[in-house]
Amino acid sequence: MPRAEPAAVGLHRDPLPLSGRVALVTGVSRRDGIGYAIALRLAASGASLFLHHYSPRDDEQPWGADPDGPEAVDAGASTALADDATIHHLGLNLAIPDGPDRLIATATEVYEHLDILVCNHARSGADGPLGTLDAAMLDAHWAVNTRSVLLLTQAFAAQHDGRPGGRVILMTSGQDLGPMRDEVAYATTKGALASITPTLADHLADQAITLNTINPGPVDTGYASPELHESVRRRFPAQRWGVPDDPARLIAWLATDEAAWITGQVINTEGGFRRSN
Repeated sequence: MPRAEPAAVGLHRDPLPLSGRVALVTGVSRRDGIGYAIALRLAASGASLFLHHYSPRDDEQPWGADPDGPEAVDAGASTALADDATIHHLGLNLAIPDGPDRLIATATEVYEHLDILVCNHARSGADGPLGTLDAAMLDAHWAVNTRSVLLLTQAFAAQHDGRPGGRVILMTSGQDLGPMRDEVAYATTKGALASITPTLADHLADQAITLNTINPGPVDTGYASPELHESVRRRFPAQRWGVPDDPARLIAWLATDEAAWITGQVINTEGGFRRSN
């Protein structure tokens, strides 16, 4: 018997596959960052946006906050919105115990319902190898990178009514692919997210929510010294670092209905990055 061919109409892609859906993206504070690239891609797919930022943390880093502030970040993201989509933002410290609940509550007050949660925020820096760790360092990383993500996921699930298109996307790092000797606190907390991914995905599946975790690999967001930048560049087959839009394209696709059958996965998008010479 000849194989039945799928209807051609099912093969045509919707140019705005996220139209009518609302995405909350955390850690969108710099136009050089991954969060901003994710916001642009989701907006270009038709989603309305609620963007979280915490600029005081960027102010403490060598690369600094966006020079024009969160308003410029929002203005840039708004240029990618579809005609009927909107954008809102909130500055909030997610290390505060009730911060995640407050963020979800504020976003749902604005939009009534959230379809997509992308936990892009992270604490990095002020870290070190064994021999330099202390309780405060470990706790600070845990509060932001792990505890807040679990609480955000929990609060997102509580407001979700089971409609199609529920998506949660977490961000990990390359700690399972090779050592990160100088970032023990960061690698530990990001490793916890990778390990808990199947459990969270199983829990959310009954609400028609998928959950996947992305390792973007080394991405050039302006933090690397010239020497580090050149050393890492040579480890990519393409002889370039990842750029924020590289993981953003994958994340935006995972938010669409095309990815509805993918859940509980830790996905590496590293461009063939080589960890050994």
